[in-house]
Amino acid sequence: MITIDYRIDKPIYEQIVEQFKINIVKGIYKPGDKVTSVRKMASMLDITPSTVSKAYYELERQGIIYTLRAKGTYISDISETDTQVDENAISRRMLSEIIELKHGGYSLDEIQSIVAKLYSSI
Repeated sequence: MITIDYRIDKPIYEQIVEQFKINIVKGIYKPGDKVTSVRKMASMLDITPSTVSKAYYELERQGIIYTLRAKGTYISDISETDTQVDENAISRRMLSEIIELKHGGYSLDEIQSIVAKLYSSI
């Protein structure tokens, strides 16, 4: 299930992308599962179809979902090589956050604890 949190600064389409990824990691969405249509998802979340379309475009760009003309959109079967391609980009984003934490006075143990908590929450 996808939910939107209007209290945070993250754009709605990014929240949708993130929640799709979390649901895949948790096994809620499996490769080959059909994705809810743009219109239906927009209606369920009470947002504009263009916002859902933007999220789906990003998910497709990242290889998380794929569309078959006149058949629908489905969850991709992501191989290990696909995830390794993104490792550099992910490392850069994580480095930025780690710098913020270190600048805020967090120790390596505290940072590792934060990462461990987040990892175990998904």
